[in-house]
Amino acid sequence: MLTLIIVLAVVVVVAVASTTTFVVTRHRRRELDAGGTAEAPPAPPPGSSAPPTTDAQPGAPPGDIDTLTPPDSAPPEAATPEAATPEAATPDAAPAEAVPGIESTPAEAEVLERPRLRDRLGKARNLFAGYLGSVRSREKVDETTWEELEEALILADVGVELTTSILDGLRTRHKKESLNTPDALVGALREDLVAHLQGDRQLHRRPEGTNVWLFVGVNGVGKTTTIGKVALAESTVGTSVVLAAGDTFRAAAAEQLALWGQRVGAEVIRGNEGGDPGAVVFDAVQHAAARNTDLVLADTAGRLHTKVNLMEELRKVRRVASRPPGVVSEVLLVIDATTGQNGLVQAKKFTEAVEVTGVVLTKLDGTAKGGIALAIQAELGIPVKLVGVGEGAGDLIGFDPEEFVGALLGDS
Repeated sequence: MLTLIIVLAVVVVVAVASTTTFVVTRHRRRELDAGGTAEAPPAPPPGSSAPPTTDAQPGAPPGDIDTLTPPDSAPPEAATPEAATPEAATPDAAPAEAVPGIESTPAEAEVLERPRLRDRLGKARNLFAGYLGSVRSREKVDETTWEELEEALILADVGVELTTSILDGLRTRHKKESLNTPDALVGALREDLVAHLQGDRQLHRRPEGTNVWLFVGVNGVGKTTTIGKVALAESTVGTSVVLAAGDTFRAAAAEQLALWGQRVGAEVIRGNEGGDPGAVVFDAVQHAAARNTDLVLADTAGRLHTKVNLMEELRKVRRVASRPPGVVSEVLLVIDATTGQNGLVQAKKFTEAVEVTGVVLTKLDGTAKGGIALAIQAELGIPVKLVGVGEGAGDLIGFDPEEFVGALLGDS
């Protein structure tokens, strides 16, 4: 009887222990299924074996899973997708701002090395090289020589009238000075072309008032970029500059000028889109005068020279810029050299409207029509002061007649 009682007591104790273990295990599994985290078991003491885990999923072999992960939950990396985005990965990175065609490089990091015209006037030089090579290969100067020179000058957009004048002068010298060899004739041509390009090439500033340089021209000639390059060149030599975003009809122009302002450390005065260009230029002059700034570079809208009302508005801008303390010391007409004789028509119209003091020829490296510089100088008496021979910041350079003619004829 006593033995039976002892056996029953042992059975009861074992049953209670088994029931407790089952309840605790099921309770822990419920916590994990609800998103809880199993606490890692303490490390076994040295020399002992690790105890088997009790957190295995039903049906899984013992010891296969060290940490229980509910089947429907995502792994930790996928549970936080924000961490994989560039913004979360680099929270301190500022959004980049860029405008097409403008590289936002600090001015102090740039070296404005002056390019050689001979290296940049490839197309124009190649045109003349073919004709002059044929002329120089002849034993004497004959009628074919004159025809080849005439064709070369006309194709270079020197213009029929100026070409005739140049060749008439050469014929006279040929007779008087006995220019009987082709090399002597080409040498005389070089001298005549340089003579036709003589003029005032300086960019002027007056001692009194706040100097303003107005930039005018039709859309697409590179006017706003030219202003930025001039600002960079002037700031490099210590001139303080304010930029006036007077092209209020093209939002991209103001943005482009703003980037140039950041690049050269110059303030930019701009107005509302579609606003009064004259008001913007006036505010820029007042702003510059209050801060003793040396120079205001003013952009203007890309006026179509055939639109009378727009040309009238340009005259108004010119008058407003001249109000004290403003002094308009330069009006620079920007012309795309690739347009050839059409550029001459533009020059005539703009000169009538705003008294152009100088011409900036852009894209001279991309055309064989470099003779337009001769046509503008001869027909209008307006000197070419700057030429653009590339897209780099230092590729807007002062115009040198001797260097230009030498590069054109391929002898420098």
